[in-house]
Amino acid sequence: MLHTIRTRQAVRFLLGLVDDEDTAERVRTRTGLPGSDDPSELRGARLSAWFTGTAPVSLLLWVLEEDDPELNTLVWRHPRADEFFRRAIARGVPFGAGRTAPVAVEARLRGSEPPVPEAYTRYGLAGALAEGTSMAAARRAASMVLTADDWAEAARADAAGPLPGYTRWALAVRPDCPPALRARFGDHPKFTHRVRRAGVLAGPASYATGWEPAGQVLSVLTLGAELFPRRVGEAEDALRPLVRDHLGDREEAWAVLAQVVDTFHGTVPELMITSGALA
Repeated sequence: MLHTIRTRQAVRFLLGLVDDEDTAERVRTRTGLPGSDDPSELRGARLSAWFTGTAPVSLLLWVLEEDDPELNTLVWRHPRADEFFRRAIARGVPFGAGRTAPVAVEARLRGSEPPVPEAYTRYGLAGALAEGTSMAAARRAASMVLTADDWAEAARADAAGPLPGYTRWALAVRPDCPPALRARFGDHPKFTHRVRRAGVLAGPASYATGWEPAGQVLSVLTLGAELFPRRVGEAEDALRPLVRDHLGDREEAWAVLAQVVDTFHGTVPELMITSGALA
């Protein structure tokens, strides 16, 4: 049976969550999946999944949290990397927990920072945020919020008098927006849903269990050990009990999953539940 690279990636990633190697070997035999593939071919396919514009924006933040100059170039090139991401990378802003030292900037990216907004030059950060009376102006101003001190100033500005709605939204859909400030901007379920659909997720577990399509999610997660090793374990921990409950040592369930993953439009848990039920 021939399988696409995405199918092989998906099954291999989920098999990595199975504790019993005998079970994994039986599944590989039943599904006709090879034990290994050409590493360069696999990485190219995984990076194709990473660069898709439908990946949630929080993924970019998890990569930045590694504070790795080489990984930052992958964020820079991502279609969802806006002025904030590129400005932060160009300035060497650290995102890893507890880190304060600047991150080195790859030579090819030095001097590539997006232009500083005129409103920021004229009025400072708080003034520029207050001038965000269009989405474009709000996003430009929000791109200057880079550090914890900047977020504190944005919070003070909003407390002094609510910032324009465009500015609040531009800040709310930043994956690094402090949760307390985002809650101040809106806590209605409809607002929360819009933020999530914009790609702001609580963490890798939320991505693994609630994003779609399943095949793309699993392809990105296969890169987790390379792109966001500090956080990928959260996704693995969320999926491991689902693998056990719905696939386990049932070779037929794994075979069904291998057949449908490429065209399945739901989430990874839905994929496993469906595969187990069909088997």
